[in-house]
Amino acid sequence: MLSVYEGFFSGGARILHSDVVLGLREGGQYHRVLSVHGEVHREATRQRMEDDACYRALTAAGVGVGSLGRTFGASGDPAVFSGPELAETARAMADADVILSLKEQPLALLNQAGLPRRPVVVALHRSDPENQGPALDELKAAIADGTVAACVCCAESTRTAYEAAGIPGELLYVIPNGVDLFRFRPDAARRVALRAELGIPDTAPVVVFAARYAAMKNVPLFLRAARAWLRSEPDGHVLMCGAGMTSANPALAADIGAAFEGERPPAGRFHLLGVRRDMEVVYAGADVVALTSSWGEAAPLCLIEGMMCGAVPVATDVGDSAAIVTGHGIVTPPDPEAVARAWSEAVAGRTALAPALARSRERFSRTRMIASYAELIDRVHTRTTRSSLPEPR
Repeated sequence: MLSVYEGFFSGGARILHSDVVLGLREGGQYHRVLSVHGEVHREATRQRMEDDACYRALTAAGVGVGSLGRTFGASGDPAVFSGPELAETARAMADADVILSLKEQPLALLNQAGLPRRPVVVALHRSDPENQGPALDELKAAIADGTVAACVCCAESTRTAYEAAGIPGELLYVIPNGVDLFRFRPDAARRVALRAELGIPDTAPVVVFAARYAAMKNVPLFLRAARAWLRSEPDGHVLMCGAGMTSANPALAADIGAAFEGERPPAGRFHLLGVRRDMEVVYAGADVVALTSSWGEAAPLCLIEGMMCGAVPVATDVGDSAAIVTGHGIVTPPDPEAVARAWSEAVAGRTALAPALARSRERFSRTRMIASYAELIDRVHTRTTRSSLPEPR
């Protein structure tokens, strides 16, 4: 197996896909990874492949990771590849039986003429194909060429959106996201550790927002809700973590200034944590995991991870968020006052919702997800092998 990434940078799709690669390797498959970019500048953060947590997890497990060495955002046509880049790609593809493409963007590379023909399984992680630039056209071209054998949709909303965009329904398979239930679980010691680190009292209500700084996440809505909630909850604390969620991001600083109308957020109760490598600790220390996205979400990993650690999910109705949250938390309209009220309701109802969160664990199991990926890949490989055999006489 070869997985092709656009690049290594902080985000739920890369975390999820890297975990799939690790799980399939644990099950006996041989995997390699090729990244188009070796460095990415986005979310006001320079992200080197070698510094990325997914890269480190993959290489530590013995998965070979290579790169074409590009820098995301550099000048030049991103869809034009040099001879050496194509040669490196061909070498990486040569021993693979099946290619996994992390989202549709790497198809700009895999569609290049002269590369080995291998069946491609495309992992789709959004619900807005029309906002993916030329990537949707690359996906359609790869399907027309017969290269794409299947598309894995992480949510029903993804399948619906891509079918509406013209992708044949028979190629779309839904495999819901799952997480490591041993890593993501309620843990009193982690809860104490996180709160001690940040100076948060044991009984203080805590809301966590785990997202990269991007327009689809609707950070301004979250910040306006945070201002309203911090005013109504004098002991409350708000945590923001993810790429770009630091004071060094001027766009975030401007959003904070606008949301708080020029005032400073309450000292010691508003925490910008940036990228964290210990999200299981952050979620265990929180009471609410919040998401205020406006578009693009499919099955947000933050909601699942937070829920499995005991935090109550509160989210806007985007993608499959409502399906994930219903019965376990609260779905809100995109209104800051309504969001703030929902956070308080979630904190007050956390104990009552705990049994429902516990009963949902198997539904969000990594084991279930990995088994589904393995079954689909085996099916694609078997079908491709049979179709390549000579016709019987």
